[in-house]
Amino acid sequence: MERVKVYDDNNVPHNVGVGLFARAFKEHFPLLPVEEEGRLHDIVLRENFIESVFVYRRWRETLQEGTAADLVKFHTEHKLLLLAHCEKCYRQMGKLVADAGRLDQQELFAEYQQQLMEAMKIKATFKSHVNVLQHMMGFFKKVLSADEKRELLEIIDSYKQHFVPLIVPVTLINHYARKYNETYLLGQQYLRPHPTELKLRNHA
Repeated sequence: MERVKVYDDNNVPHNVGVGLFARAFKEHFPLLPVEEEGRLHDIVLRENFIESVFVYRRWRETLQEGTAADLVKFHTEHKLLLLAHCEKCYRQMGKLVADAGRLDQQELFAEYQQQLMEAMKIKATFKSHVNVLQHMMGFFKKVLSADEKRELLEIIDSYKQHFVPLIVPVTLINHYARKYNETYLLGQQYLRPHPTELKLRNHA
């Protein structure tokens, strides 16, 4: 994908090239998530890549039906995931979906797909995850007890300070969503962007 040796006129190599197959693949499938194998040893890059793969899969399944209602449902379920990756993209895509009824459907889906995969290329950060976690906590402000609020705030703060992995606050919020039947959060792919068995958020 990158850092392939290219020799100049003086036969001096420079790591600025792209492999022939990688270049052809990326040109033919510009929106498909791609990553170099060696870079997948990086915890953040690995989690982001796998997350993007599953988002793309769910999007392709949505396209099989291909109605405006399916697009709205997909976007609703991925709102917090998009917010974690790119707040600006999240807002732009929200406006695009709001205009769904006034746009040509083919153009709408093509534009949404472009914006979706561009947003997923942007890595979520500790700061953006904390923003999403705090946003989700707001859904429980009328139902959590004082002790539950304190516990959740402490765990989010522990994640913010890198003391615990992302799976810890996410698991607690998932528990509260089930306990208090917060249907909007239960439908959010942010809480389960990829199979739990992969354990990607145990280290993120």
